[in-house]
Amino acid sequence: MAFIGGGPVVEGIDAKFWRLTQPLTYRGAVETFTVPAGFRTDFASVPRALVWLIPRYGAYTRAAILHDYLCRTGEVGPADADGLFRRSLREAGVSIPRRWMMWAAVRFGSRLRGATAGDVLGWFLIAVPSVLFVAVPVVVVTTALVVFWFVELLFWAVGRVATRSEVPPPAPQMKTA
Repeated sequence: MAFIGGGPVVEGIDAKFWRLTQPLTYRGAVETFTVPAGFRTDFASVPRALVWLIPRYGAYTRAAILHDYLCRTGEVGPADADGLFRRSLREAGVSIPRRWMMWAAVRFGSRLRGATAGDVLGWFLIAVPSVLFVAVPVVVVTTALVVFWFVELLFWAVGRVATRSEVPPPAPQMKTA
């Protein structure tokens, strides 16, 4: 059970999205899933305040692409897509804490659809310590991003007065791209 071949082979579309130029195939315990060439992905959808811990791409890139594909196509249900994501993270050698935090995030993103009471309890036991672990750094990074946005806004205002530019003001950059 693992990804077949190397990869992924992608080309950039813009600052956030990439397109597969070759299919990406994952062989599971029973089924084989093939993400077709041309599929558009953003790799791992990580809020900007967390990219210090989990960058948008890394050892888990293929797992993130597979997860995007399974969620968009509905080939399997949300709980199974999230479970395959966690399994493929393990197979990619992603550490246990990072793997479980990423799984808890995607389960939260899927609103725990398909979860039993036991699944929700398991998610809760992973999510609470994860949130406690990242809370302080996230507040610090988010504060720094907001302060930097104010600095950009100040420079924009000075530039607008000095050059009489019609350039719109900068937007806060809180997302990954």
